[in-house]
Amino acid sequence: MQAPSDLSLLSLLTDASIPVQIVMLVLLAISVLSWTYIFSKHMALKRANEQTRRFEDDFWAGGDLSVLQQAVSTRRAEHGALARVFDAGMTEFLKARRNASAPDAILDGPRRAMRAAYQREMDSLESRLNFLATAGSVSPYIGLLGTVWGIMHAFIGLSSMQQATLSAVAPGIAEALIATAIGLFAAIPAVIAYNRYTNEIDRLAIRFDSFVDEFLNILQRQVR
Repeated sequence: MQAPSDLSLLSLLTDASIPVQIVMLVLLAISVLSWTYIFSKHMALKRANEQTRRFEDDFWAGGDLSVLQQAVSTRRAEHGALARVFDAGMTEFLKARRNASAPDAILDGPRRAMRAAYQREMDSLESRLNFLATAGSVSPYIGLLGTVWGIMHAFIGLSSMQQATLSAVAPGIAEALIATAIGLFAAIPAVIAYNRYTNEIDRLAIRFDSFVDEFLNILQRQVR
């Protein structure tokens, strides 16, 4: 094994063994996907928070709930997740009240409809978070696999040399350690984003839960 004279990062990447290069490409793909999901989830949660705030302002402004429900139903995508939860509950409430059911039965439909809508919205907000969690936990180990293989390859090459020196083994070890560095580069942003977005979604879930309870109390007062 001959030590390359150029120890730049680019040369270490191109001179790495095929298995190590494959590991680096896998980590690069994971990193690109992670950053894509990080930016898209950031925009989605920012939009969800803004839409939730606007809808809460409209809801608590004291207007007619039927008028608000009609406005939401015509533009469900623009009003956001909480508005869709409200729309599901209000639609079921109006149907149940037209059927002249008992008060408890009238509220049962809206409760189930809002819980189902709530779960759908939470599933949508949590989509692709599992990938970030997986990338954050697996990427370092994938990088470590490339490092172990690269170091093993370097020491096997030393066995054919009459005299082993630091200059001979250093390039092989350096190119192997790059795999671990790339693994950490892919893992750290994914872990940070996962923890941050999970916290934001939990806060939204609390707001949605509180709204559902408060809205049911309002509906209960209307059927008495």
